Amino acid sequence: MAAAAFLAALTLALAAPAAAQAQSPQALLEADRLLRQGSHTEALALVEARIAVDPRDAQARFLKGVILAEQDRPDEAIDTFVRLIQEHPERAEPYNNLAVLYAARGGLDRARELLETAVRVNPKFATAQENLGDVYARLAAEAYARAAELDARAVVRTKLRLARELAAGAAARPAARATSD
Repeated sequence: MAAAAFLAALTLALAAPAAAQAQSPQALLEADRLLRQGSHTEALALVEARIAVDPRDAQARFLKGVILAEQDRPDEAIDTFVRLIQEHPERAEPYNNLAVLYAARGGLDRARELLETAVRVNPKFATAQENLGDVYARLAAEAYARAAELDARAVVRTKLRLARELAAGAAARPAARATSD
């Protein structure tokens, strides 16, 4: 996620065309396309215009959370996903993306809880399953590190090395962790 500063004038200039597009059923597809191209400001303007037309549009609100996370605005993204979970507990994707944000902050226990919920909600959600494995790997590495401090046996050091390698492999692919719906 790249940090970015946005000019108010640019946002305002984009809001009028976005409002007209928001009526179209293609609005979210266009916002997703813009997001994938790195045009976060334009994508967010389009999504916010869609939400203004239909504040209960869960897909638009989910995409807003994804965009906010991509814009390195994690607090706002967290708030967005929390509200979606409260209103739509049957959707697994917000749990997954909220877990990614917590894991990035080091909140592995909370991330694990959220991912376990995502997997209960949708047992076939492969990304959540993989993310849960990644969180377990990081938790294992932490546990083995504590064990190695207490006991320097070779088997503990070997387990720690393997767990760290597995956790490092998971950390090397952060873009694959979040979903865009």
